[in-house]
Amino acid sequence: MILGSFLLAEYVARPWLLLGIIGFFVQWFGDSLDGRIAYYRNKSRKWYGFALDIVMDWISTVMIGLGYVFYAPDDFKYSGFALVALYGWAMIISQLRYRITDKYTIDAGLLGPTEIRIIICAVLMSEVLFVGSINYLVIVICIALFVINCVDTKKLLNMGDERDWAEKKNREAPLNEEKA
Repeated sequence: MILGSFLLAEYVARPWLLLGIIGFFVQWFGDSLDGRIAYYRNKSRKWYGFALDIVMDWISTVMIGLGYVFYAPDDFKYSGFALVALYGWAMIISQLRYRITDKYTIDAGLLGPTEIRIIICAVLMSEVLFVGSINYLVIVICIALFVINCVDTKKLLNMGDERDWAEKKNREAPLNEEKA
């Protein structure tokens, strides 16, 4: 629906971008509801659902980015690619953080998926009202996401280093007790 809104805005009329806002609501609603329904029906599958959610989030991100690439003029198309790549980086960080800490969080800095959807909806609304604004706002979002990803990567590496040292200390403790 969001990809379609970009295509319709490019080839029919710009106000079709508003369909993307509805698409983000549908995406949020479905993403929030699917696991709860499975749990309620006693048919939840933790790891299958986890894997499916991540894969579908990536596919939808690529489709949204592709929609923007079709819509964006000239060299602004590259910012669409950059946005998808940066969001992918954020997704990788969240998966690595989960592996290192055994705690799953999907926030990018202070922003979670819901806040990101709201920001993108505001960008779509802005484009309908102020033609061309989306191109510069996407660049601003790319810069912000780059900074957030750099900070989160540094934190991730620090957590990995701490876990390495803790595991090394735990391995060496029995050896030191045997020597004593």
